[in-house]
Amino acid sequence: MPDTPVPPTPPVPLVALLAREDLGLRQIAGPEDPGIVIHWAHTSEMADPYPYLLGGELLLTAGVHVPEAAGSGTYFDDYVSRIVAAGGAALGFGLAPVHDTVPRALAAACDAHGLPLLEVPPQTTFSGVARAVWQLMAQARLAELRRVTEAQQSLASAASRPDPVPSVLRRLAQRLGGRAVLYGPDGAQIATAGREAPQEVREALAGLAAVVRPTGAQTSSAGPSAGPSSATDTVLGTHLAVYALGTGQGFVLGVATDRREPGDHTIASVAAVLLSLLTGEHQSGAGTARSSALVRLLLGAPPEDVAPLLGAQRWVVVHARPEGQVPDAVAASALGAALGSALVDLADGVVRVLVPADREPAAQPGWALGVSTPVAPDDWAAADTQAARALARARATRTALVRHGGRPGLADLVPPGEAESHARALLGPVSAHPALTETLRAWLSLHGSWDRTAVALSVHRNTVRQRIARCAALLGADLDDPDVRMELWFALRNL
Repeated sequence: MPDTPVPPTPPVPLVALLAREDLGLRQIAGPEDPGIVIHWAHTSEMADPYPYLLGGELLLTAGVHVPEAAGSGTYFDDYVSRIVAAGGAALGFGLAPVHDTVPRALAAACDAHGLPLLEVPPQTTFSGVARAVWQLMAQARLAELRRVTEAQQSLASAASRPDPVPSVLRRLAQRLGGRAVLYGPDGAQIATAGREAPQEVREALAGLAAVVRPTGAQTSSAGPSAGPSSATDTVLGTHLAVYALGTGQGFVLGVATDRREPGDHTIASVAAVLLSLLTGEHQSGAGTARSSALVRLLLGAPPEDVAPLLGAQRWVVVHARPEGQVPDAVAASALGAALGSALVDLADGVVRVLVPADREPAAQPGWALGVSTPVAPDDWAAADTQAARALARARATRTALVRHGGRPGLADLVPPGEAESHARALLGPVSAHPALTETLRAWLSLHGSWDRTAVALSVHRNTVRQRIARCAALLGADLDDPDVRMELWFALRNL
């Protein structure tokens, strides 16, 4: 089984939930590891809960699904193994009204599969347990946001000091409780801060920095080749992380810590952006030209007028939304820092980031991202639409990052004018209703899935059904016919 992704929520230590006296929970089987965490609580009386779990859950059950002869067969072993395979973190078994005690065979199965088993007393409701989990998550989220915000302010203050690079590294090492290193284009340490690390850890961190350092950063007139912007590893129990600075000149930030806390990646990414500004590109002629071009665009200059200042620079537009919450200014700024760009816009619950195409956007924990194809400034509007549709698909399919497909296809075989005329004629009955058109587009792109389309459009699944039925009626077409779907999709691509 591949590793099961857990929901992007703050982890809650299981011991913290057990410590709630108002719940009266008691662990009676499975490992008692203080490092076990849960990401949410879910109630299910299904005999096979696997299809309904995302991973990281405290699964709550009253045993309604348990047959009378379950203790003498493999029922409990099969049941627990499926929970573990789905990535469930723990199982809570409620006493009364179905069972007076926790079945011993269930406890034995949890011990065998390493799944913590909690006894939920009769006076404790499952909704009360779920509420306690969300309260602990809210506390963890608040603490994480406070920590990240304080770190951002602290790092920004350090960047304004007379010795900004060493100051930023010292503050970063203090905030993460580890070691911070700035490597130059040749791999040499330019500056370090924080406590010393073993030789093997130092060598591993330097080797990891070479993985993200752009090749040809110093020698190639065509610019450095693209590569990963960050990487992580663990050596001797020490967590390592490296970040290629957005200068394109080969500078890399390395961090080594004994433990990896929520928010560490965001804090280190903020430091990387500050160090990028301090080490160079915006001080150079190319950086000055880019800044000038962007200012002129913001002041209303046509893209074609500023294109000479940007040279051959191409861009991607990124649309992003965090899972399960509305982004705020702090979260938007942190995302921009992680993607290596200060060009961030927050509106209508969506964060938009304009990123130079040579900084390949990577998936970010807790976010769903849609990425456009690389474009020149005069195609930014089209790229914005591409990114919005890619984000909708990412959210519907629960994928961390979706890129707009830019490879040639069937549409390239038909002259654009003829394709557009055909599309307008075919889709005429629904094109006057933007909601119907967008619903049809999303529904077709998601292979006719009602639920995924509802997620992508943030509407109820019944609304999707009604709109698709209306489209079928207006078009006079059988939308279950694959040939009809193909023709409609082709038309929508050219509308």
